[in-house]
Amino acid sequence: MQALFTAPPIPKTQPKIDCHVHVFDPLRFPYADDTFYRPTGHEIATTEQLGALMDAHGVQHALIVGPNSGYGFDNRCLLDALQRGKGRFKGAAVVPNHTGREELQALQASGVVGVTLNVALLGTDYYRDAAPLLAHLRELGMWACVQVQFDELLTVKPMLLDSGVQIVVDHCARPNPAAGVDQPGFAALLDLAQTGRVSVKLSSLVKSSAQAFPHRDAWPYVQALIAAFGPQQLMWGSDWPFLRAPARIDYGPLLDLFGQLVPDTGARQAILWDTPKRLFGFV
Repeated sequence: MQALFTAPPIPKTQPKIDCHVHVFDPLRFPYADDTFYRPTGHEIATTEQLGALMDAHGVQHALIVGPNSGYGFDNRCLLDALQRGKGRFKGAAVVPNHTGREELQALQASGVVGVTLNVALLGTDYYRDAAPLLAHLRELGMWACVQVQFDELLTVKPMLLDSGVQIVVDHCARPNPAAGVDQPGFAALLDLAQTGRVSVKLSSLVKSSAQAFPHRDAWPYVQALIAAFGPQQLMWGSDWPFLRAPARIDYGPLLDLFGQLVPDTGARQAILWDTPKRLFGFV
């Protein structure tokens, strides 16, 4: 049988930071009554399970992203994981647009480095009044962690640029897999590379693909991002525990897929370790 990948696998000894994971612990932190989605079964992802997964694959650190699913604006599960991680984790919290500077400072003191703006779920209209929040993030040196899909970036791009905030874009900006690298939303993302304050997560290719793993139709987007941003503004994320996945996803093959897409060892080192360590302040 022909090998799926031609590049060598990522060795366990390669230092790694996973820049997109979630934690769910409904026994200790029950879901909100009005939650968008209630993760169950294999989607449950406690801090202990996250630590065991990382140990198994030689992952030193992770950015835990607060989910809209399960908890909404309730960050207790996230903050508990940050406290118990004792420096192994950083966090991105979910907060209302009207959140003030003092609340953000308290989150920052607990290990939160940014706030998620899930435009892909909540829509562009929801964030029309987010400028004051972005101003607070800029003043505190925190990140706006933006998830968009298709051409949504075109709508929020002016506000993001005007704010002066540091931006990290999740999941390659989730382009339409059928529209190619020239589609307006993705072209707008590539344009942001010249600002010097935008980074992108090479993560969750399943969200940018109409094909089964290894999602070859999404590879041109990754290649375009590497060419535009360079390894110094890119990072890798798994999106574990793979909420609402259309088919089975395994952590090890995701790492091997990254190795196929980034065969150069220096670029791998930057994307998996140097860049997120520098940008998010891991020690």
